[in-house]
Amino acid sequence: MIDLTTFKTIMAAAPGPAAVVTAMGADGQPYGLTVSAVCSVSLEPSLALACIDRGSNTLAAIKETNAFTINYLGTGCEPVAMRFATKSDRKFEDQRWTLPAAGGGPILLDAAAAHVVCRVEQAVPAGDHIIFVGAVVEGSADDGSHALAYARRKFFTGEHLESGAAAR
Repeated sequence: MIDLTTFKTIMAAAPGPAAVVTAMGADGQPYGLTVSAVCSVSLEPSLALACIDRGSNTLAAIKETNAFTINYLGTGCEPVAMRFATKSDRKFEDQRWTLPAAGGGPILLDAAAAHVVCRVEQAVPAGDHIIFVGAVVEGSADDGSHALAYARRKFFTGEHLESGAAAR
């Protein structure tokens, strides 16, 4: 097996989306965490996945409600990503959010460039994480926003795609 430091270095080199996965707990409280391990799985049916650490407070809320929302953060939302990466119980303080009509977790109104609301179809144990595959039941994207990505401990956007400039 590869050593942990090498594995972390390799994974940090690969860009991933900066996203906040949210869920409502059975206690009526919102929960959320920053993740980069989210992606689409299937077009027909529309499926997305989120990998959630077993130590996350959000895990129980997803299991209780069988639903979650992936909020893909937009340009300038680095502070939101950093806040939701903590264990703080004040993550939603000063955040405008709403609950989607289809259920699921809070949509971060001022931070999400796009979001998908998912109903859990499968929960797959994988090491120290649970992979949740969700049927996408609702979602939207703001055409004027650029999604935030993360690699090598830095945030960036895909603004070069809009200008047609080649990535270097």
